[in-house]
Amino acid sequence: MPSPNRIPVTIITGFLGAGKTTLIRHLLQNAGGRKIALIINEFGDMGFDAELLKGCNSDACSADDIVELTNGCICCTVAEDFLPTMETLLARTEQPDHIIIETSGLALPQPLVRAFSWPGVKSRVTVDGVVTVVDTAALAEGRMVHDEDALQQQRTADEALDHESPIEELFEDQLKCADLVVLSKADLVSAEGLAKARQIVAHDTRDNVRFLEASNGVVSVSAILGLTAEAEDDMATRKSHHDDHDHDHDHDDFETFIVADSLHASVEDARAAVLAAMAGHGVLRIKGAVSIANKAAPLAVQAVGPRVETWFAPASGGSPKLVVIGEKGLDRSAIMAILASAPAIKQAS
Repeated sequence: MPSPNRIPVTIITGFLGAGKTTLIRHLLQNAGGRKIALIINEFGDMGFDAELLKGCNSDACSADDIVELTNGCICCTVAEDFLPTMETLLARTEQPDHIIIETSGLALPQPLVRAFSWPGVKSRVTVDGVVTVVDTAALAEGRMVHDEDALQQQRTADEALDHESPIEELFEDQLKCADLVVLSKADLVSAEGLAKARQIVAHDTRDNVRFLEASNGVVSVSAILGLTAEAEDDMATRKSHHDDHDHDHDHDDFETFIVADSLHASVEDARAAVLAAMAGHGVLRIKGAVSIANKAAPLAVQAVGPRVETWFAPASGGSPKLVVIGEKGLDRSAIMAILASAPAIKQAS
């Protein structure tokens, strides 16, 4: 069992739009008295998961307990960014009972787990478990994500992984490092589809890794927090694709940009604009917020493939913005024109 003097850390990883934020909101709202600190790593110049989580109305994790890193790749800046953040968190007078780290959808988990063996950190915290969240609905259709054309064809048991694809390598690494795999959106697939998703995931997981089905992020909190894996001492069994193939890690196949706020006549118009931008432009995900006519609160947006989720969130004080994440070579002008254009809105006389 881990030392009772070390704070347990749960690392939650998963591809873009897999359901990490939804799962974390559920954990915070059902923390059972635990005081939780949350570190969010976001890909892009500006992140929005922190703002979405600050509105979850949970005593377990206040706004002051949420730390957001916007460097995009926690594995590449562990020493320069993450470790100082962790040391600052541990220096607080009121210590958290548990720390949750949400990685970017593009982050490799192995370098992050190794960082917990660094002097000054190892004696204070331990990796309670690595939780990888996967999109069951996409996997049931043979894809990593709903909108990735390069992954349309389903992998089969007798076919080697496509190691030339950075998305395939990332998916492999996230599964190899996992202590628990959460099959999110399980309610959207049939029993046959769920079995297919499990088979795909099992191809890359280690022995004895547990699987947990989730609908709308609802799972047993005790099944997520309290795995006692001490993962930092078990890296030999969590080798990544990059460990095995000895080549550098980069994100040259992805890019991101911000679209400034636009005013839409209705929620339906905003959803239509986001769906149009997602279609045929190499976009993997759109997230953030937009303004709706005659509404004081901004409309929060989370979009992956054909799925667009929206809800009104408390105003954060800044102007609503959208972050667009996609493949290298995005047609920024076309995407921005779609997202920035709003139907004519008649001003009240």
